[in-house]
Amino acid sequence: MVLIAVQNPFTNAFPRLQKYLQYDFVRNAVIVGVLIALCSSLIGVVLVLKRFSFIGDGLSHVAFGAMAIAAVMNLTNNTYLVLPVTVISAVLLLRTGQNTKIKGDAMVAMISVATLAFGYLIMNIFSTSSNLSGDVCTTLFGSTSILTLTPQDVRICMVLSIVVVAVFVLFYHKIFAVTFDEVFCKATGMRAELYNLLIAIVVAVIIVLAMNLVGSLLISALVIFPALSSMRLFRSFRAVTIGSAVISVIGAFIGILLSILAGTPVGSTIVAMDVVLFFVCFFVGAVKRG
Repeated sequence: MVLIAVQNPFTNAFPRLQKYLQYDFVRNAVIVGVLIALCSSLIGVVLVLKRFSFIGDGLSHVAFGAMAIAAVMNLTNNTYLVLPVTVISAVLLLRTGQNTKIKGDAMVAMISVATLAFGYLIMNIFSTSSNLSGDVCTTLFGSTSILTLTPQDVRICMVLSIVVVAVFVLFYHKIFAVTFDEVFCKATGMRAELYNLLIAIVVAVIIVLAMNLVGSLLISALVIFPALSSMRLFRSFRAVTIGSAVISVIGAFIGILLSILAGTPVGSTIVAMDVVLFFVCFFVGAVKRG
């Protein structure tokens, strides 16, 4: 009988982490991951309460199509193409989803399927890479892109994250009002459509940021799970928002470290960690309620 020794990937975890954290690309991944998780959690609470959770899914597929075009055009930094296209799509989705016969959920489904299909078709027809399957996998699931960030990518992420957090803090009361009672806001003279437009633009920015972290297929989980987890523990909007941010940052931080130690895909590991935290919060919430 031949015994095969299986090495535990978490053996000497702390010394290995100290060694890995000496590298710039690992520190960049942790910084970007935490920032993206923070931004996603803030807007996630709003989307869940407005029953529009899957807008992130639709916009992520739009971003995938834009990234496919950027890859064909050999752009050195695809953010300059992907970000405007995603923002424009978010605005059009908001406008047409409310004012036409094709309402929000149907419009999201149409955009998701169409852009995903056309993006993959473009990457196949005009392929400029010898590893098409690897490129598609990285774009869809964020396999390794978070570990190959350039200093410019990190700076762009930091600037956009600061803008997102600043917008959320400055317009907190307006966003709160539009989230819970849009009809009452319009009756009192508040420009509800303007703040809905602001929310759509913020969502688009977060989607583009999160592409490098979890990929286009897993972005919805990064947005939704922390918000749902926090709702199991808290009741007020402010407490849910703060709790969602804390849970999301913890999930992203632990997920990135576990993926580095175990050699697993970063995006999938972060989402798996968010799922575990959701069940923990669900159990704690059930105990609190007796």
